[in-house]
Amino acid sequence: MDIENMKAFVSAAELQSISAAAVKLNHLQSNMTAKIKKIEAHYGQELFIRSSKGVRLTKEGKILYRQFKKMLLLWEETENKMKMYDEQLRVGTMLSVGGTKLAGSSLIRLYQLYPNLSVTLKTGSTEYIEEQLLLGNIDIAYTIGSMNNKNIHYEQSGVEEMVIIGEGIEEKTRLEEYIKGKNVLILSDKCLYLSILNNMFADMNITRGETIEVGDMQTLVQLASIGMGISLVSKRVAKRFKTGPFLEAPPSYRYVNTYMITRMNHQLTPIEKQFTELSQSLMYNE
Repeated sequence: MDIENMKAFVSAAELQSISAAAVKLNHLQSNMTAKIKKIEAHYGQELFIRSSKGVRLTKEGKILYRQFKKMLLLWEETENKMKMYDEQLRVGTMLSVGGTKLAGSSLIRLYQLYPNLSVTLKTGSTEYIEEQLLLGNIDIAYTIGSMNNKNIHYEQSGVEEMVIIGEGIEEKTRLEEYIKGKNVLILSDKCLYLSILNNMFADMNITRGETIEVGDMQTLVQLASIGMGISLVSKRVAKRFKTGPFLEAPPSYRYVNTYMITRMNHQLTPIEKQFTELSQSLMYNE
C-alpha cells in the first residue's frame, strides 16, 4: 500500500471531506477520489459513507483508519531516525479548543519515542500564536480561525462546532431570550470567540452585558455554570467539561475552521509530522 494513498485516506477521514483533504494535500479532487476508490477496491469493502455534507467512515473504515495511523506514525519515526534530524519540537496551540490537553498527550507519546526530545510549547490566542510563529519562537502551531497573514501557511486541520454555555439552559430555552443582557466570559480580549460573539449580538440586535476576561478554560466553564455569564466554546470542550445542556450557535456562527500553521516555505521535519499525526488522531477520536 502506497504511503501517499494512506495519507489521502486518513486526511479524508479526519476532515470528513474529500475536497478538503485534496486541498490539504495539494491534490486534485479527482486524484483524491481515485486514491480512495483504489483503497476500497484493494480491500473489497466500502470504507466511506458519502453524502452531500461530506464523508464519514464505515465500521470497516474505522478499523483501517486506526491501522493506517499506526503505519504513518511508524513511517515518520523511521524517517527521523534514518535521516538523523535534531530531536526538537517548537509548537504553539490554543487553550480555547483544549489545545494544551491535545498537545500534552501528543508530547507524552513523542517523549516515549525520543527520550532526549527538546520541546518549546507556547499557548495563547490565535493572534499571539501567529506572532510567536513569525518571530521564530515556534515552528508549527494549531489555531482556530486565522489572521490571514500572507507570511503564514494555513492548512485546514478540521472544523469546530460552536455552542453557547451558561447556567439554567433547558431543552426549550430560546437563544435570543437567553443571551439578552448576559455578561460574556472569554479567555482573553484577543480571543477570536469574542469577535464571533460581538458579531452575533450585533446581527441579532441584542444588547449584552460586560466582558469578563478569565484566562483559563476550566475556570471559564465553572463561572458560566454558576451564572456569571455566557461563553462560546466548541462542542468538544463543552462535552469534555460536562457543562450540561448547551445551546447551538446560530448557523452562520456554528462552524469555525481549525488550522495547522507554519511560516511560509517551512518544511516539516519527521518529528513535526509525527506530532501533527498524533494531534489529528486525538482530535478526531475525542
